[in-house]
Amino acid sequence: MTDTFTLYGMAASLYTGKVRAYMRRNQIPFREEKAGGARFNTVVSKAVGRWIIPVIETPDGAFVQDGTDILDYFERAGFSKQSIYPPDPKLTVIAHVFELFGGEGLLRPAMHYRWNFDETNLAFLRTAFEDVLPNGLDPASREQAFLHASGRMRKAAVVFGVTPDTYQTVEDTYADFLARFEAHLADYPFLLGGAPTLGDYGLFSALYAHLARDPKPLHIMQTTAPRVFRWTERMNMAEHFEDEITLKAGPDLLNPAALPDTLKAMMRFVAEDYLGELTAHVAFTNTWLADQDDHRLKPGVLGRGIGVATFDWRGHEITTSVMPYRIYLLQRITDAFDGLDADDQASLRALFEETGLAGLLELRATKRVIRENHLEGWA
Repeated sequence: MTDTFTLYGMAASLYTGKVRAYMRRNQIPFREEKAGGARFNTVVSKAVGRWIIPVIETPDGAFVQDGTDILDYFERAGFSKQSIYPPDPKLTVIAHVFELFGGEGLLRPAMHYRWNFDETNLAFLRTAFEDVLPNGLDPASREQAFLHASGRMRKAAVVFGVTPDTYQTVEDTYADFLARFEAHLADYPFLLGGAPTLGDYGLFSALYAHLARDPKPLHIMQTTAPRVFRWTERMNMAEHFEDEITLKAGPDLLNPAALPDTLKAMMRFVAEDYLGELTAHVAFTNTWLADQDDHRLKPGVLGRGIGVATFDWRGHEITTSVMPYRIYLLQRITDAFDGLDADDQASLRALFEETGLAGLLELRATKRVIRENHLEGWA
């Protein structure tokens, strides 16, 4: 037995990138194996109950699936040089907000800029998607396999609300987000100050694998938000890089009693862009739960989605897939908030009211999402 982990994933995968960056920063010994390889398509996918990435295989042969669960596994096992959970519990709640928003709320620009600019992206994506194709295909079979895999992702983009009617709004909104994050990074190397937290890894998912690698959005980020691009590089480094910003900010995290306006502006963006969708998804979920028997709620019985919800997003009526996994991440926010003492709850509620996010703290499904044997279900 060695002390080396195996990461099964894909270079172009949002959630694989999140795990890879964490493992690099914490100098966890690992090798990465493409998810299209023979072992993944037989042993690994069978062990986790479906074809899904990322997965890690531990040195003793156990498997952990899902980017959030993998990071928590390493945290519990003591691999973090500095915990990604801030020592101040109020900052932890904020970190959870950006964990959810980064991994799920930024899917519209991530999917739009990947799949709606074939003239710029397609040659790159053909190569990138070889990570999830079986080995040994002839050119014609490889092309057919790519078209099948990419076709599924193009359909997924529509399920996330990316349609011709919303293209321009997606682009304008993403530009707004980049500008807000760019302004924040002028003074801080990471989201909450001098070190990466759970919130950074959440944002890194979409902002690296899709939006800082695919040719079209890479050009946009490098030319309009160079500090955000530099942040993606900083997140991906095993070594600590010292520059003027890191020296000015120091190693400490922000003081929750004196948060900068730039962070508050980013929180307002989450409220403007994503709170309506979350609210609609929780409402749909609670109606759906009322009609289900216990068997239907067991892990593994359902697929990734339980239906669709329609809501207003920036003047567009859009319909998106309702997924229990998003409720799972939402629970992490509300659980962290519920664990605060009364004074901390009051101060954090005031901050969320100031930034338009107060409604987020009230969003609760009538049953809890659980993850059991790598699958989502309902308690």
